[in-house]
Amino acid sequence: MKLIIATIKPFKLEEVREALTSAGATGMMVTEIKGYGAQSGHTEIYRGAEYAVNFVPKVRIELVVADDLVETITSTIEATAKTGKIGDGKIFIMNVEEAVRVRTGETGADAI
Repeated sequence: MKLIIATIKPFKLEEVREALTSAGATGMMVTEIKGYGAQSGHTEIYRGAEYAVNFVPKVRIELVVADDLVETITSTIEATAKTGKIGDGKIFIMNVEEAVRVRTGETGADAI
């Protein structure tokens, strides 16, 4: 099993969710976050005053998937979230040693 963590632009969330559901993802966790990467924030003008936005709004998606779905899920996120502009996000993949479904006590792949 693998944990896939993806940060994407907020307006892409619904499109990515639909694509992941079609690709076989059975569930996900979503968190609204702020951060920066290569773009290092930006400046905006509000009521005539310029100010710096150091942290850019993003959405963090977390999924635990079976090993055989990792490539499909990763490529789906990449293709769907991509705008071709700076700040499209990142995808991280990590090993998951164990999973337990609280309601039933199922473990391993049965829990996801």
